[in-house]
Parts: sequence; C-alpha cells; structure tokens
Amino acid sequence: MEINRTLIEYINVNIIPLYATLDAAHQENHVKRVIKQSLTIGKEYNLNLNMMYTIAAFHDVGLIKERATHHLIGAKILKEDPFINSFFNAEEIKVMAEAIEDHRASNTIKPRSIYGMIISEADFIEPVDSVIARAILYRLKEKESFDAIYRDVRNHLIAKYGEDGYFKGWLNSKALTDMQNELWPLLKDDIKFKDYAYQIYLKRDSYK
Repeated sequence: MEINRTLIEYINVNIIPLYATLDAAHQENHVKRVIKQSLTIGKEYNLNLNMMYTIAAFHDVGLIKERATHHLIGAKILKEDPFINSFFNAEEIKVMAEAIEDHRASNTIKPRSIYGMIISEADFIEPVDSVIARAILYRLKEKESFDAIYRDVRNHLIAKYGEDGYFKGWLNSKALTDMQNELWPLLKDDIKFKDYAYQIYLKRDSYK
C-alpha cells in the first residue's frame, strides 16, 4: 500500500514543522525516525499505512503545549484537524487518536490497538547513541557541564530503558531486541557508559 501523496504533502507542510519548535530531543529528526520505524513495523502487520503514517506524525505534537499530558493533547489536535477529518472516517480517527493517547513509554496498560503498540515501540527504538544523545539534549541547559547532568541522564536511561525499566515492549520486535542487547551491558558499566556518553556530549549538536 502506498501512502497517499496529498496526505504526505499536508503533513510535511503543516505538522512536521511543529517539531522544530519543540525541545532539542524532539526535533524533526525524531519524528521522521519514528515515522520510518512505524511504517517498517506496520508493513509487517499489513496495516493501513495512511493511518500509521499519520499517527507517527502526530504522536508528539502535544509537546507544543506541555509534556505531562502531551499524548492527550496530541490526540485532541488530530481529532480537531479539519484535513484529517476530511481524509479519514470517524472510526479511523478514533483508532488513531487512541494510539497517540496510548503511546507513552511509561504507560503500563496495553495499547488498545496494534497501531498503539507499534507507535509505542517505534517511539522507543533508535540507535543507542541517539538514545543517549536525546537524554542529554533534553536535560542540558545552556553552557551546562556534562558532569552536572550525567547522573540524571544515566538514572533516566536505567529507569526507562534498563532491564527492569518501565517501558513495556508490546511487540518485542527484532529492532527492539537488538537495541536492548547493545544498551543493557553498557548501562551496567558506569565507567564505560560515562566515557561513551561524554563522547556523545562533545558532538551533541550533530544530534539536533
């Protein structure tokens, strides 16, 4: 299934640019990676790729208002978008909105559809260096030192991505397993991890 060109054009013009206004960890490179990962997994399940593409594009737009409820805000933005309402039917919009609401990594309740499971996993999966870079960028204030944020960065990564972390891999895709097999040993070695993270800190601007 090919994604509708009119839909792509609308999202590229009206939705993707919103990410340029967000924090350094949620810029356009992030949403584009999530879109790509979502579509890759979505094809394996023979899903409606127009819906999968739209869910991925809207998944973090709620951050333009605030972080705590950004998943709910993003779903509301999607449901109220005139173009989306003209392109999709009511049931499709309902499924997409629920997927956005369910995508947060801290969500302990299973997403209500396969679309929600995919966007949750796609939002989580990325190269290990990018995982660490995003954690650094999100916490880093202007001219702040690496040592000032290091412990918070590592604690966050352990709490979210570690073997006992709060993220639930609803699909346990190969991409997720590969990421975990690389990251988990690194997180267990504080000295090795700190050196690795520092090298990323030095070239942090390349991850924006």
